[in-house]
Amino acid sequence: MNKPLKTLFLLLMTTGSTFAQIGGIEDSVNDVSDTIRTIFPIILGVIFLIGFLFNAGHFFGENSDLKKGITRVLVFVLIAGAVVGIFTYLIGIVV
Repeated sequence: MNKPLKTLFLLLMTTGSTFAQIGGIEDSVNDVSDTIRTIFPIILGVIFLIGFLFNAGHFFGENSDLKKGITRVLVFVLIAGAVVGIFTYLIGIVV
């Protein structure tokens, strides 16, 4: 067989298998999104706890700097809030 015919045959064989796989993908996407919705608040709480522990040194001890500590916590909360907002928006669109 010549080269264009081989390429056409290969493309037809690969697209057929991809169309066959699309049929049951909606259920698996719903399962994954439900799992993510369940786990995400727990992961976010752990991230907040870790962020507070990393910034706790600015509030306590000899070299405490209240302004620096509050600034870092606020930046952390803003970044985490943006991540939560984007995640919620994307889950709302997809499902």
